[in-house]
Amino acid sequence: MFAVIATGGKQVKVSVGDEIYVEKLDLQPDEKYEFTEVLLVSDDESKVKIGSPYVKGAKVVATCVKQGRGKKIIVYKYKKRKKERKKQGHRQSYTKLIVESIE
Repeated sequence: MFAVIATGGKQVKVSVGDEIYVEKLDLQPDEKYEFTEVLLVSDDESKVKIGSPYVKGAKVVATCVKQGRGKKIIVYKYKKRKKERKKQGHRQSYTKLIVESIE
């Protein structure tokens, strides 16, 4: 059984027991969160429900494990033959979740 959910402007395929990293949500550790924007639900290989845009009555329940920030990336911009150079760093915030159930 799996589902496809929409969160943070992205689509994520989840199954029960999966650990997923999503854009930062305002949650505390051990707090439950329900995803109601479910795009697709599959019970078995033969039974698939596709929403337009969302599947009615479907939800995915997940538990927050931790909040964190990803590795630092360097963003370097420059213009050739000019003295324009700009170096920046960026760390993306995330929320780590464990999928409890698909209903």
